[in-house]
Amino acid sequence: MTMSAKIQLWFPSRFSHCFQTETHNKYQPLQSISSSLQHKDLKQFCSSHHSVTMALKAVHVSDVSSLDIFPECPSFSLYSTRFSDGVQMSLAEFNVPKFLVIGHRGHGMNALQSLDRRMKAIKENSITSFNAAASFPIDYIEFDVQVTNDDCPIIFHDDVILTLNNGTLFEKKIRELCLSEFLAYGPQREAGKEGKALLRRNKDGKIVQWDVEQDDTLCTLEEAFLNVHPSLGFNIELKFDDHTVYEQDYLVHVLKAILKVVFDHAKDRPIIFSTFQPDAASLVKKLQSAYPVFFLTNGGCEIYEDVRRNTLDEALKLCLENGLQGIVSEIKGVFRNPSLVTKIKESQLSLLTYGALNNVPEAVYIQHLMGIDGVIVDLVQEITEVVANLITSAMVVDEEGLTERIGKLHNKPQFSQKELSFLLNLIPQLIQL
Repeated sequence: MTMSAKIQLWFPSRFSHCFQTETHNKYQPLQSISSSLQHKDLKQFCSSHHSVTMALKAVHVSDVSSLDIFPECPSFSLYSTRFSDGVQMSLAEFNVPKFLVIGHRGHGMNALQSLDRRMKAIKENSITSFNAAASFPIDYIEFDVQVTNDDCPIIFHDDVILTLNNGTLFEKKIRELCLSEFLAYGPQREAGKEGKALLRRNKDGKIVQWDVEQDDTLCTLEEAFLNVHPSLGFNIELKFDDHTVYEQDYLVHVLKAILKVVFDHAKDRPIIFSTFQPDAASLVKKLQSAYPVFFLTNGGCEIYEDVRRNTLDEALKLCLENGLQGIVSEIKGVFRNPSLVTKIKESQLSLLTYGALNNVPEAVYIQHLMGIDGVIVDLVQEITEVVANLITSAMVVDEEGLTERIGKLHNKPQFSQKELSFLLNLIPQLIQL
């Protein structure tokens, strides 16, 4: 079966041993704070508890006369998933045996105003950050890709880039820069060459120096393919300005530039595309059939003029109408509407989440219980330890070396005392959302 007939995610095998060996549990769950706590959505949380399968929807790519459709990646249809004992399964048979952990902008985003040193340790969206994340048992790294005005896909989160020149603040949109101008900011590749000071505007509007403990040069998408461990998956966020209305021709032009680099360099690397831009999500699905496309949503945590961006229901509708494979939601949006998890899974879509709560072990563990397929996190080391020590405690390795869930589907989920402790500890945070 070719990938145009059915698409499923492939998961790196190099970390599978981490989920089959016992490690020291550095995280001790907090005690249950109250056996009498109530929450109106607790039943909905519990009803969403089931085994994690993450089989992706079978899709056929529609013929689009106005677009040049990229060919399938020849090697992708030949992928098999390899466990540490060498057991192989074809894609058609594959169900995800574990819960995904994805490094946000690599090893974690930079929160320059934070008092937490971990949020300023390594320059986000850099080769250094990607390779630092690769030293932990994660499945993918997530990063933001934009295209310069000379058609080079680069990795950078913000829509604009800021610098100071003789005390004057200069601001330019990324899409207005050529590649050489973009790379002139921050540390430089050439010894002795000094780049332009790189500044950042915080959410509160304050301009701060982009100071981190381990700095690195800005980079292109091609450099990431060439310099990051080849078995580490890439969750490529197709980044567009939230407040700009884009013409289809422009979107197609940008997406083709990105896809060219991906098809030239991906080889056997697992790839997921994701984007907050609804039209870009639809177009990248039509332009290629080799890699899954996920729609990003705030799940109602922020409101936009484009109604397709404002709720999980709208995200689900968009995915079903355009043959997308999954949703990536702000976790607060999911916690506010937990019944949507069941609806999304029944629609044969995958569900990943992002957000600050994904750095809280209880929040990650409850998502596993809800049947969510994975989390995008900033604290890569801490959360991979939580996943290895807590979630995989419910897994065994049979004599053939395949990991299987011990638990079976229940009409009424049965939680252990440890699981209940996690649930009850998280409820007060949910009430405050």
